[in-house]
Amino acid sequence: MTERHVDVVVIGGGQAGLAASFHLRRQGLDFVVLDAQSTPGGAWQHTWDSLHLFSPAAFSSLPGRPMPVQVGEIYPDARHVVEYVTEYEQRYAMPIVRPVRVRGVHRDGAFLRVESDGGVWRARAVISATGTWWRPFLPAVAGRTAFAGRQLHTVEYRSPADFAGQRVVVVGGGNSGAQIAADLAYDTELTWVTQRPPRFLPDDIDGRALFDAATARRRALDAGRTDTGGVASLGDIVAVPPVREARDAGLLKASPMFTRIERDGVVWADGTHTAADAIIWCTGFRPALSHLAPLQLRGTRGHIATVGTRAADEPRLHLLGYGDWTGPASATLIGVGRPAREAAREVAALVR
Repeated sequence: MTERHVDVVVIGGGQAGLAASFHLRRQGLDFVVLDAQSTPGGAWQHTWDSLHLFSPAAFSSLPGRPMPVQVGEIYPDARHVVEYVTEYEQRYAMPIVRPVRVRGVHRDGAFLRVESDGGVWRARAVISATGTWWRPFLPAVAGRTAFAGRQLHTVEYRSPADFAGQRVVVVGGGNSGAQIAADLAYDTELTWVTQRPPRFLPDDIDGRALFDAATARRRALDAGRTDTGGVASLGDIVAVPPVREARDAGLLKASPMFTRIERDGVVWADGTHTAADAIIWCTGFRPALSHLAPLQLRGTRGHIATVGTRAADEPRLHLLGYGDWTGPASATLIGVGRPAREAAREVAALVR
């Protein structure tokens, strides 16, 4: 099997991988990006049809290249994001190899050995930027396997046309749950289920305020001050226009979580039964980190301890874009730039 040597291997060619690449190049390092996808765009090319960003284009940019405004849209849609990151790759001639699926990262003396279906790379450092989209989370609910209808996760949902006239249960009180429920509110018999009453952010708050809140929380924690609560202190759901319209029309009324699933529907604690043709689980994600298993870095709860973006127990490894634990708002387009810059600086200091 072909073996190549580089300073840094970046695993993942989505927004976090691109931000890391921009800053690694500015540091003058020799690096490669291994992307499992066959085309540019990361997870954005697999989202549902109506998905839009929470922020205007000017506040949704990767380092060095502002996102162009999408004509006729305040908040760009996913297709526009894919076009933007594709152009971003080309503009900076990012050294991306695709499709390459990484099987494992191993310690190999002074190097980390990255084994994949496209060959082996030996690197002085690795930046893992695989995100969470590829590891959807499904909660353990009694009777889930007994349901005779269709079950799918956020990652599989595309359009309300697929469910027109059906009885659909949407589970989840976050942004995905609210947006998909709003998408389905007009053409289906919708039941929206949440663990707690939905908390909508004020209508004038979008991704700009969320980034500021996440950054303020991280600074407070780093300085040893009281936890500000970050984004969670503001609410759970950004009232983007489609969500706001469905809510104001009285179409987004949440029910509490059911206790079990039966063959033809769901049942609440008081015995109330609601028939369903489909259940859509908008129940979040977990970090996609199976490729790091050979390093044996996970603690008892499956979490890799980090200092900033650096793995606490493996200084040659950085994790980028998985959420606030790898940088404030680092799972967003605008938020990933700062931790990517810090990671690139640390990596440069290590390999030189």
